[in-house]
Amino acid sequence: MRTPFLPMLMLATLPFTGALAQKSTKPATKAPAYSAVGKKVQVFTTAANTTHRLAATGELRFQELRQPLETQPTVFVDPTHTFQTLVGIGGALTDAAAETFAKLPKAAQQEFMQAYYSPTAGIGYTLARTHINSCDFSSGMYTYVADNDQELKTFSVKHDEQYRIPFIKQAIAAAGGKLPLYVSPWTPPAWMKDNNDLQHGGKLRPEFRQAWANYYVKFIKEYERQGMPIWGLSVQNEAMANQRWESCLYTAEEERDFIKEYLGPTLKKGGLGDRKLIAWDHNRDQVYQRASTILDDPEAAKYVWGIGYHWYENWTGSDMLFSNVKRVHDTYPDKQLIFTEGCIEKFSLDRVSDWKLGEVYGRSMIEDFNAGTAAWTDWNILLDETGGPNHAQNFCFAPIIGDTRSGKLLYTNIYYYIGHFSKFIRPGAKRIISSSTRDVLQTTAFRNTDGSVAVVVMNTSDKPMDFLLWLKGQAASTTSLPHSISTFVVN
Repeated sequence: MRTPFLPMLMLATLPFTGALAQKSTKPATKAPAYSAVGKKVQVFTTAANTTHRLAATGELRFQELRQPLETQPTVFVDPTHTFQTLVGIGGALTDAAAETFAKLPKAAQQEFMQAYYSPTAGIGYTLARTHINSCDFSSGMYTYVADNDQELKTFSVKHDEQYRIPFIKQAIAAAGGKLPLYVSPWTPPAWMKDNNDLQHGGKLRPEFRQAWANYYVKFIKEYERQGMPIWGLSVQNEAMANQRWESCLYTAEEERDFIKEYLGPTLKKGGLGDRKLIAWDHNRDQVYQRASTILDDPEAAKYVWGIGYHWYENWTGSDMLFSNVKRVHDTYPDKQLIFTEGCIEKFSLDRVSDWKLGEVYGRSMIEDFNAGTAAWTDWNILLDETGGPNHAQNFCFAPIIGDTRSGKLLYTNIYYYIGHFSKFIRPGAKRIISSSTRDVLQTTAFRNTDGSVAVVVMNTSDKPMDFLLWLKGQAASTTSLPHSISTFVVN
């Protein structure tokens, strides 16, 4: 995750020989007629240079307005056409998060669990990710078997029983007993790889492909035996990144063949065929090439639930490439899209109050959902005052920082920005159209299963913007504060 340690080979640009054949895209689903007449709008706001943090900031009422003028900034919302269904929004339950949590006093631990998992007092997380074997956000490197144990007779997750497993169980309990959890490996054991190293990339040796596929099954079944149901898994975290921490490399063809010849059949044979298998699990830059290579093969595609992606493509100097995600959605509408990881790097305690942190999240979530994404997972849900622990010194930000010196939780505005989505847009909600007439106002919207409509509007400019919230001939006047995010809940 994050900037690769070693530069990748630069490939010569191949000549373009023809247009890509695109599969037909599913049209939006027509929903029942919708009327905003008589409906009220509750407004919740987080804004810079104010005390507003997911604060109830007013109630709006609609009035008839058939046609806004071009001079009237407007966010048009159309609940009668629906798109993807939300699976969930959440964060990763890593070793680093679990170790930091264990160092906090009981009161702070209770506050933390409520802050993330209560849908009323907190932001109502409904999805989680964790890692198979160690990752960079572990205090040290480890696997679950002895060297050269191809039959996995020594397999044990005892390492995780000290911090991570109790942490995950508390999170599940705090979420009301149900928290879909998916798992991702950073690397196979070193002896399974051609570089005999957990770090620095390397590849899975062909003779160990079956043993490695069996390893996923062992892990899932052991976690489930200990009371942690596993919803899904990804094939490999960041399969193109040669890192100074745990990593393993696959080309698109190698990942495709591992899925169809080993991992998919092994999951099915082990009674885990209904677990959601996620391919790619890396950046948006190569997401289309990766998805097309795997999903154009029917034997691989039949095992794949969806395509996972991260946001670190900017390490190359690029901006975030949201359109690539939409291209995957448009070409493979029957497969799901899941944002599997993102965080802001180069942690500094001095930057905990930096407002730009949350705005990066707000932009990504709006654009990712509008591109067809069905699930969105932040990286570490908790880190300490150093941005770790991290054995590779790869320190990063988390929405909540646990200051292990004072025993207090420090809330960055990332927490509140994510909350404007996770608290008000619930699993089962369907995305609807939210269209802004001003680029200053970035927006997305969903219709929840209870019929409520949640419209998120973000303003990253230095100026307030008066605008109309318009639904089917009814409009409500409001203002977007400078550097703010608001959720408008229409009941």
